Amino acid sequence: MSRHIKRLAAPRTWKIKRKESKFVVKPRPGPHSIEESLPLLIIVRDLLGYAKNAREAKKVIKEGKILVDGRVRRDHKFPVGLMDIIEIPSANDYRIVIFDKRGKLVLEKIGKKNAKYKLCKIKDKSFVKGGDLQLHLHDGRNLLIRVKDPCSPKEDVYKTKDTIVLNLENNKIKAHFKYDVGSLAYITGGSHVGEVAKIKEIKITRSSMPNVVTLENEEEFETIEDYIFVIGEKEPYLPVFKW
Repeated sequence: MSRHIKRLAAPRTWKIKRKESKFVVKPRPGPHSIEESLPLLIIVRDLLGYAKNAREAKKVIKEGKILVDGRVRRDHKFPVGLMDIIEIPSANDYRIVIFDKRGKLVLEKIGKKNAKYKLCKIKDKSFVKGGDLQLHLHDGRNLLIRVKDPCSPKEDVYKTKDTIVLNLENNKIKAHFKYDVGSLAYITGGSHVGEVAKIKEIKITRSSMPNVVTLENEEEFETIEDYIFVIGEKEPYLPVFKW
C-alpha cells in the first residue's frame, strides 16, 4: 500500500494546494473514510500553519503538542475526522473538524471549555453479554451503557442516528439529541453540505434506497438520511454551527 497519494488525486474534501508538490501524505486506515478525514501532518502544516514543511510538522507532532479527542497523538499519519476535537494547549488553540459550505474539511475554533465535549452520531447499537447496552459511534468508538435490569432496560433510550455529547475526560454522556422531526441537523454531504437546518419530515423508503429527509432553514430542501448529523434541539449545541 502506498504511503502517499498524488496531490491532484487527493480527496476533494481536502483543503490543500493541488500544484505545490507531486505527492502528499496518506492517512492511516481508521474509522473515518478518507473523504471525511485528514492526516495529522496536513492539519499541522497546511491548515493550522504551525510548520512550514513536513519535517517541521513531524517534529511538532512527535513532541506531543497535538491532542485529538483528549489524547496525545504522535503519528503524523493519524486520521483526524469529522467532529474530532483538536487541541494545542501550548498555543491555546482548540478546534473542531467540520465541513464548510464548499464541502471542504476545515478546523473551526471552539474554545477550551467546549473542547472537553464531542458530538458523536450513533451508527448502531447492540446488547452484550450480561445485558449491558453498547453504542457504536461514528468515530469508531464503542460506548458501554450499564443496564440495571436486562429484562427491562430503562437505560435503552438511544436510537441509531441519534447524537450524544460525550465528555472526553470521563467518557460519560453529557447530552442526547434525538434524530426526529424538530431537531437541528448539520448536513455532511450533497448540495447543502455544511448547512444547518431543522428536520421537517422523515420519509421512510420501503426499498433499498436511502430514506429522504425534508429540512428547512432559509429555504426548504431534501437530502438523504446518511447526510444528517443531529447537533441540537432548538439551538445548535456548539455556536460554531451557524443557525
